[in-house]
Amino acid sequence: MFLFRLISYLPLSLLYLFTDILYLFGYHILKYRQKVILENIRHAFPDKSAEERKRIAKKFFRNLTDSFAETIKAYSMSAAEFDKRVKIINFDFVNQHIDNSEVLIGMTGHFFNWEWHLLHMMANINNHVDVVYSKVNNPFFERLMMKIRTRFGGQMVEKGAFQRDYLRKRNQPRMIVLAADQRPGNRDIRYWTDFMNRETAFFEGAEKLAKRFSHPVLYAHVSKPKRGHYVFRYEMIDTPPYTEKPEHSITDRFITLLENNIKEAPEIYLWSHNRWKWKKGE
Repeated sequence: MFLFRLISYLPLSLLYLFTDILYLFGYHILKYRQKVILENIRHAFPDKSAEERKRIAKKFFRNLTDSFAETIKAYSMSAAEFDKRVKIINFDFVNQHIDNSEVLIGMTGHFFNWEWHLLHMMANINNHVDVVYSKVNNPFFERLMMKIRTRFGGQMVEKGAFQRDYLRKRNQPRMIVLAADQRPGNRDIRYWTDFMNRETAFFEGAEKLAKRFSHPVLYAHVSKPKRGHYVFRYEMIDTPPYTEKPEHSITDRFITLLENNIKEAPEIYLWSHNRWKWKKGE
């Protein structure tokens, strides 16, 4: 762990030189998950030519390798440096609801660089953030990521413990952050709908929580204007009361925003994840 911290003090420009080499080796020689990446992009963008889809895959893979450098750098990056590299538009949404003693649910997708997003958010609202996450299987990397992610406060809540943790802190004003595009396990699948031209299973935990306890829900739109710089724009998905809203209304709105975000910047979405592993009926 000490070695990773030591490496994190290197300039980001130097770390990017290493990830440039990693990109060349991983994409062109090792061909890491290339079949899954190209297959996912092909389904998502059937109107694009094979050459256009290949360009998206290459840009994605460069962003993927860059994210390794950025995550290591996050181990020692100051809050002031995050302020220079990460911009959150409409951040006042969060502060207003927390100041009003409310719980706010934030939904986003797996866009680069979600680690910087969380750290910048935590640096600004500190212990008023709960991030629901999936545990890393390797104990060393689980400890490493926990150290990085909690540098500025906030709490990481493993998804299996979330329900109990939420009930314990039900009335504590905070932002609950969920990467709501994760693939549910077979036993967790409740809702199927069309997403990027394929029938896809979605968790509905965020919607059920929001509607049951009257929490407002926002979406974090992501863009990457240049290397090492990110913009996150918060926009409301919905606010209570939800009594007249149809079933799946929050999830469906999230999916629409997510799809639009992917179409705007496909190269920063996580195509290497086998999101469509499960087929309906399996």
